[in-house]
Amino acid sequence: MFKNRHFSLKLEARLRRIIRTRHYSWRTEEAYVMWYRQFVHFHGLRHPETMGAREVGDFLTHLAVGRGVSAATQNQALNALVFFYKQVLEREVGDLQAQRAKERERLPVVLTAEEVKTLLREIPGEEGLVCGLLYGCGLRVMETLRLRVKDVDLSGGKVEIRDGKGGKPGC
Repeated sequence: MFKNRHFSLKLEARLRRIIRTRHYSWRTEEAYVMWYRQFVHFHGLRHPETMGAREVGDFLTHLAVGRGVSAATQNQALNALVFFYKQVLEREVGDLQAQRAKERERLPVVLTAEEVKTLLREIPGEEGLVCGLLYGCGLRVMETLRLRVKDVDLSGGKVEIRDGKGGKPGC
C-alpha cells in the first residue's frame, strides 16, 4: 500500500483531463471520478497500476453482492474503470470475472392521455410548465432546466435544445 495519496490525486487529475478533452459531460466526469475513488479506496489505496482484472472483478462483485446496487449502476462502474484503465493507464483491464447485479423485471406504467392532462393541470406555475415540457417534448430534466426564452418558438411550435445529451437536437 502506498504511504501517501499523491498518486491518487495525480491519476484523478489525468482522468479528468482526458474526459474533458473528449468532451464528455460534467456528470459523466463526476461519476467516473467517483467510481475511480471508490475502487482505489476499496482496495486500501493500492496503486491501480498494481491491480488488474481480478481487483476490478472483486470491486464489481462487492457492488452487486455487498451493496446491492442495480445492474445499471454496476455497468456504470464497469464502464468508468474500463475507461480509466484504457485511457489513463493505457492498458487493457483483462478478462473480468464478477458476479453481475440482477436486472429487475419492470412492467411499464402507462397513463392514458386523459390521465396525463388531469395530472398536468394539477401542477401549477413554473413546475407545471417544466413538467409539460418534460412530457410533451420528451426532454431530460437538465435540458428543460437550461431552456431560455430565446429557445422557444411559440409561432413555429418548436423548442431548441442546446447541449443536449449526445448533441441531439430537441423537439
